Amino acid sequence: MVLHKKTVSFVALFLLLLVISSNYVLYHSSFGLQSLPGNFNGVVVGSILDLSLVAPLLFLAWQRKFSLKYFIVLMTTGLIAARFIIPSEYLASFQSVMWLGAGIEGLLILFELSLLFMLVKNVPPILRRIKSSSLPLLFSFSRAVNEKFSKQPFIHVLCSEMLMFYYAFGTWKKQPRTEGNTFTLYKRSSFITFQIMIIHAIVIETLGLHWLLHNTSMTLSIVLLILNIYSIIFFIGDIQALRLNPLRVEEDRIYVSFGLAKRMEISFKDIEEIIEDTHILKQKIPSTTIEFIARDFETVHPDLLLTLKSPVEATLFMGIKKKYQQVAIRVDDPHAFKKIVKERLEKNKQNM
Repeated sequence: MVLHKKTVSFVALFLLLLVISSNYVLYHSSFGLQSLPGNFNGVVVGSILDLSLVAPLLFLAWQRKFSLKYFIVLMTTGLIAARFIIPSEYLASFQSVMWLGAGIEGLLILFELSLLFMLVKNVPPILRRIKSSSLPLLFSFSRAVNEKFSKQPFIHVLCSEMLMFYYAFGTWKKQPRTEGNTFTLYKRSSFITFQIMIIHAIVIETLGLHWLLHNTSMTLSIVLLILNIYSIIFFIGDIQALRLNPLRVEEDRIYVSFGLAKRMEISFKDIEEIIEDTHILKQKIPSTTIEFIARDFETVHPDLLLTLKSPVEATLFMGIKKKYQQVAIRVDDPHAFKKIVKERLEKNKQNM
């Protein structure tokens, strides 16, 4: 079943890229323009349907995320994309459809702006909630935002970006907490060194590509420059978030995060079993398992595997939520970590 889902996702992505690229080639290459019939209205209708219906459905199949609001957003985005892909002289008969897409997109933007205004208005109480909490910032911030905006994906994406910029620029004087119940996840690896190497590679690529492209395609050069700058900020923020948010074992739960990429709150009452068997830990980790493992050039395995009674929700990049049945963890002090987890788990079982 897992292989089947991955295959469907891969095929959907391939078809999505094929639909977009074929429509672009049709109107922006000599071969494509020569193949257009004298009455091109039918071809234009087909392209509009491809970009506003087929492409959104393929995107949803690729992401395996289906919702009416998401589909409407993708439809209007497809109509706007059609204005850029299809030359204006071919769209003369379809201006009303194009303006409809722009109008719906405008309404959605106004709605998102109203949510942004509500977020700004609620910043002071959110900050007070964070300061009064003893939880790690990644968790206290998420919890405070959820109390105010539990069902607003746009707000969660925006808050995820705020965390990225905060860790990238506002945490250089901070030091990680080193208590008996906290455990780092990266010191047994070269993960941070690997991240720094990626940052250096992006900087070199940015300088090289910008110099090569600025005379031939200024727009593409600027787009790539913005994307690369964003990537650098993300990697810096990710390193800082990893350093400043070690795994924490409390009396009733575990708070574990891996930089900005993922975080999870695991209650001891939700843990079914702790697996330490080396043979099992060395097996391939299934997609129903979330990993909190610092990986570099060497093959590493988790120190333990937590099997949960039922799937528990984790927060991934951009605030995306996903449930997992198992949790694979590798820490820098595995013996002390296993000891405290077993003690707290046994204590919670006795109190139940």
